Amino acid sequence: MLKRILVVEDEISIQEMICFCLQKNGFEVEAVRDYQNAVQKVSHQEFDIVLLDWMIIGGSGLRFINYLKSEPELCNIPVIMLTARSAEEDKVEGLDAGADDYMTKPFSPKELIARLSAVLRRGESFSQDSKIKINGLSLDPISYKVDVLGGTIKLGPLEFKLLHFFMTHIDRVYSRDQLLDRIWGTQTYIEDRTVDVHIRRLRSALSETGRDKHIQTVRGFGYRFSIEYN
Repeated sequence: MLKRILVVEDEISIQEMICFCLQKNGFEVEAVRDYQNAVQKVSHQEFDIVLLDWMIIGGSGLRFINYLKSEPELCNIPVIMLTARSAEEDKVEGLDAGADDYMTKPFSPKELIARLSAVLRRGESFSQDSKIKINGLSLDPISYKVDVLGGTIKLGPLEFKLLHFFMTHIDRVYSRDQLLDRIWGTQTYIEDRTVDVHIRRLRSALSETGRDKHIQTVRGFGYRFSIEYN
């Protein structure tokens, strides 16, 4: 699956050059020029990484990073700052704000791709290997164990993959087709109702502890994992 990148750059000529470079190297790209549209994009779409200028219309790159870090469902999106501000104190400020890397303009397209790939590799390693804990529910991708308040829950391989996906994509609604793509893969041809079967199995396994309520049906759209439930 193509990695999706959000480019936030206010200068059209530079934005077009960046997008051309990224698309040529196999990335799927969305681009905006201003703070408000950047917020809307990350709030309604899923991105693997953000490429961010410091000076953007209606705000700043640092303000946008602060927004990402304040939102639980967005705080793990990696950010690379790509800016003309090359002073050492600017680099330190950007990295301290939460940027994963900092590049200055003018830039080398080859170096940009190399840095993007390096940050994405770090993110994949984190998401695959790190234990996740939410409201007493703990999932360990390395040992393939799921615990609730000290008790182990047995899950099948697909139910485990579903739970891992949901716990790393909190409060995002996914259709059956999207879940088939993410969990089973694009080369697998099965009925979309298969998703419902495995959702029921996952809920059943979590029901004794009440954690099945995290997995919510959004009628007409699909499913989501929510921290809050009634």
